[in-house]
Amino acid sequence: MSVESEARKALARLRRSVEKAVRELDAVRGALEHAEGSDFPHDDFAAAQSNLVEVERFIDEQSERLEEKILHAGGLEPGRVRRG
Repeated sequence: MSVESEARKALARLRRSVEKAVRELDAVRGALEHAEGSDFPHDDFAAAQSNLVEVERFIDEQSERLEEKILHAGGLEPGRVRRG
């Protein structure tokens, strides 16, 4: 297996983990909002959600950067590849 393939798989695993973390955070938020009512720490949960969005952005950037390197190594220009 090539290092590029390993990197792509690792990024995909990380993406799935972050997606699961987003779902779990939503579940915890719902349960705690119900249990705590007005004592619920809205700002803390908003900050946690924002952090997960940043990680998703990071994954997107790294995936795009890796794809461009792979295309360039194969002699292709990243902007000229059509997607079907």
